[in-house]
Amino acid sequence: MRHNAHSSTGWRTERGNTLAAPEVLDRSSSQPASVNFAFSSCPNDTFAFHALVHELVGDVRVTPHIDDIEALNIRATSADAEVTKISIAAYGYGLRDKYVLLRAGGAAGYGVGPIVVARDRRQVGGRIAIPGERTTANLLLRLLGQFDTVVMRFDQIEDAVLRGKVDCGLLIHEGRFTYEGKGLTLLADLGTVWEQRMQCPLPLAAIAIRRDLAPRLAPVVDRALRESVAYAFAHPDASRGYVASLAQEMDPAVCARHIQLYVNDYTLALDERAISTMLQWGEREGVFPPSNAPVFAP
Repeated sequence: MRHNAHSSTGWRTERGNTLAAPEVLDRSSSQPASVNFAFSSCPNDTFAFHALVHELVGDVRVTPHIDDIEALNIRATSADAEVTKISIAAYGYGLRDKYVLLRAGGAAGYGVGPIVVARDRRQVGGRIAIPGERTTANLLLRLLGQFDTVVMRFDQIEDAVLRGKVDCGLLIHEGRFTYEGKGLTLLADLGTVWEQRMQCPLPLAAIAIRRDLAPRLAPVVDRALRESVAYAFAHPDASRGYVASLAQEMDPAVCARHIQLYVNDYTLALDERAISTMLQWGEREGVFPPSNAPVFAP
């Protein structure tokens, strides 16, 4: 499967079916569930979850908590997070016994992987800036070997490479679209390496719900997430203001490319085999503790 393409008539799935907007529910007869929901300020998340946050879909009310993905990974180790986006790597590192994954709302696909860049053509090595120890990007760096890494926010890495503070940078999110314009050189595409070795799409992140809440809330939250993504596909302009308000420093064209690449069929339903492949690989590499806990909510 490949990521979706945007047409003048709306977002279309790989199967070529335009998704209809879900009906706004009449909730006058019942009190909807309420949870705190953490996700990133990246355009793919704000585009996908706009309808849910603004109560246009779903039979659940969410209180949004918005932050960088590594901050969300760290927050998920506390009791504060109820429903949260997390890196698949963070899930494997130590969150599996605390959370189950929902099928909707995640990030995965082909051609979506992190990339390694430098100022000039060279071997991957030296001091490499990474967007967080628990990120899937950092886990994928192991596909190339063991390196000396420096943690910094994802949006500071390009500048650190340009200024010579580090030798290489591991870029995620919009870095895939902006590095060339800043004069940086691509050294490796870790998504391509993953696809060739594992023969499956790359799972980057998923929406997780605390295990103690899952029996009661997982079905309704998962359904609401799926409806929110479907609404975004059917009404791609509805979230424009919301997305722009949380991506103020991003060029609109880059923002559009970001959404087009990272919001796809896998946002509606993650590839469970791909996630299992990553978790099993992490265990074989000795970076994930072994666990028999179920990964996905029933």
